[in-house]
Amino acid sequence: MGFKRFDPEDFLVSADAVSSTVWSGNSPELIEFYTSSAQFQTAGDYYLSIYQTASSNPSAEVQFDVAYGHKYGSGSLLYNTSVTPPKSPASTIYGQYRTLVLEDENSDFTFGNIAQDYFYAINVSRARYKEKLLPGSLNLTLRSASVILSLTDNSQDVALPTFYGTQRAYQVVSGSNGSAYNISTGGTGYTANSGSYGLFLPDISTILLNGKALDLSGANGGISLGTNVTYNADGQNVLKLYQALVSGSSFELNSEETITSDFVFVRSRNAEFNYSENPSFISGSTGEVIYPYFINNPQVYPTTVGLYNDANELLAVAKLSRPLQKNFTKEALVRVKLDF
Repeated sequence: MGFKRFDPEDFLVSADAVSSTVWSGNSPELIEFYTSSAQFQTAGDYYLSIYQTASSNPSAEVQFDVAYGHKYGSGSLLYNTSVTPPKSPASTIYGQYRTLVLEDENSDFTFGNIAQDYFYAINVSRARYKEKLLPGSLNLTLRSASVILSLTDNSQDVALPTFYGTQRAYQVVSGSNGSAYNISTGGTGYTANSGSYGLFLPDISTILLNGKALDLSGANGGISLGTNVTYNADGQNVLKLYQALVSGSSFELNSEETITSDFVFVRSRNAEFNYSENPSFISGSTGEVIYPYFINNPQVYPTTVGLYNDANELLAVAKLSRPLQKNFTKEALVRVKLDF
């Protein structure tokens, strides 16, 4: 066994981005959406969990949650009709996202360049990804009656994202694969009078959809979501988005993870590590080289590299795929990769 202290140039840190599918079963596209009837009796006033199969199925897993938020509480039943200003689950949801995204309880959500009072929220389940969502991978189809709307983020059209507080965000636009339709001819993918279709926040796995844009008629870029589906009287406005998801039956999304690797280059020069303490090489009783021929012309075959700290404690072991022949005429370079 031999020891050698590493030099600073023997270490290298590398970071690589790895993408993967989000939905269960490594599916690139979610085409079926199910809810749980039991949830309507518990958290249904605030949000609905969406499954890839019937919730009674043993393989059912929550894929994402949907919620509805309104600055003034419309769209869900009031906690107490005698309280002014009115408060409801919709106003609670709005306040929660305002604190999370805008980090200012007095700010309003701006979609593109227009402030709006209400939105629909899609939160991808934390179990579906490791670090964050992948910009450019969003392809969401919504349908109401005969009107179909294809949405994506605009990460491919902008050099830098927009920041809301400390949150990185891209605009949700009409388009596909991270780019707005007709971008080459000056199109932005926004509606004419209501701004963008929402915000894509990859670092907190959240998509906020501009309710006002979705409520527009098909001729104006929306899907008439507010008029074609009427759940407001029952205090279940969130079901509007759920029905549009079921009718659209297509939701593509990927995740992204940054994997950091440490590379350690173990260098054995021609005059180093040419002798072994193996009993077949050194006499256990005298400590002498058993075969005189090996004194000036040793032949060893390293199989393992050990990494030690200054206290001589073994921290990591790297096994070679095959023994390396080492003598005074040969040098060896072993690259050790540590992922974490």
